[in-house]
Amino acid sequence: MIGRRGIEVSLAIAEAAKLCRVEVISAYPITPQTHIVEHLSELVADGDLEASYITVESEHSALSACVGAAATGARTFTSSSSQGLELMHEILFVASGMRLPIVMAAANRALSAPLNIWNDHSDVMAARDTGWIMLFCTNGQEALDSIIIAYKIAEDRRVLMPVMVNIDGFTLTHVVEPVEFPAQETVDAFLPPYSPAYTLHPDKPVTMGAYGIPEIYTECKFAQETAMNNSKEVVIEVLDAFGKQFGRPYKVAETYQLEDADVVFIALGAMNENIMTAIDEMRTEEKKAGLVNLRLYRPFPGEELLALLKGKKRIAVVERVMPGGALNSPLFNEITSLAYRSGLTALIKNYVIALGGRDALQSDFRHIFDDMQQASAKDTRIKKGLNFAMIGVRA
Repeated sequence: MIGRRGIEVSLAIAEAAKLCRVEVISAYPITPQTHIVEHLSELVADGDLEASYITVESEHSALSACVGAAATGARTFTSSSSQGLELMHEILFVASGMRLPIVMAAANRALSAPLNIWNDHSDVMAARDTGWIMLFCTNGQEALDSIIIAYKIAEDRRVLMPVMVNIDGFTLTHVVEPVEFPAQETVDAFLPPYSPAYTLHPDKPVTMGAYGIPEIYTECKFAQETAMNNSKEVVIEVLDAFGKQFGRPYKVAETYQLEDADVVFIALGAMNENIMTAIDEMRTEEKKAGLVNLRLYRPFPGEELLALLKGKKRIAVVERVMPGGALNSPLFNEITSLAYRSGLTALIKNYVIALGGRDALQSDFRHIFDDMQQASAKDTRIKKGLNFAMIGVRA
């Protein structure tokens, strides 16, 4: 190990891409992800990273350039956020459908309108079904490690899928944290040079992303979905291997004070650290709260989550995104669908919190705990009006 140093998380992500020896970078600046690719441009310009840095006129073009680069066999990196991620939306499907192992750092930010540059998960949730493997990070160390992990997963011949590493905008991207940096030789041993199965090359022409007539389109999409679902085993395998090599073990879903919890929180991203702090406070008052921190969102780790929730009676699903007219928010819908199919009988409630960068306060989680304790089975029934609890909204 090189050792620990204080660094802005955005710069740590850029340094992680350097440690992965990325060969092509293409991105377009948008708050709050700009520092990531800005630092990468400096590393390339200063000769510290041997890579091609492609400047483009939009995020749509940025991901299009990455698709072309990845198709030639280059290890490719990009980054985006919010409206930029949505401008990429069309090409997100192209990257996954062509089975290209691109890695993207998504600095999660609210979507307009109204214009807001702060954090919530509306951007990634709008892109959740585009066929990308999706990881979420709680802190800066996880952000650095997840970039390395993402390439190991994406480039595995059993996977060959793009991976999106989600980092909460400002909440993580712009804070300075102590981060442990691995030595280059350690990363090289874990992540050897990318060896693609097929590449675009004039000496051996191939066709990629060809016209999919009705007679073959269904089979192509079924094969893609099968590969996505099967990738979960590779994700688990890579997380385990990373832990053994780097001394920082990760799981697809991690727990905190779960064993005897009367109320279980489930959430994504940096908010989990706020929840852990609230749990510590509540535990001093003999309020038995626990947490399941979902690191992997796509493919959804249903079996692993069920094993953790077995026997639990009250589950609070806390999200930073509006349902957009659905009965409930995206993560809640996943978990209740899982519960229905598996016979999980817990009382599960949906809470929306901290949109557009509003603080997620310890008092908010204490309120959720008390609300869950007082809730009865009737709270799960579909009723007129909102089917989720809005925390902190001013009436």
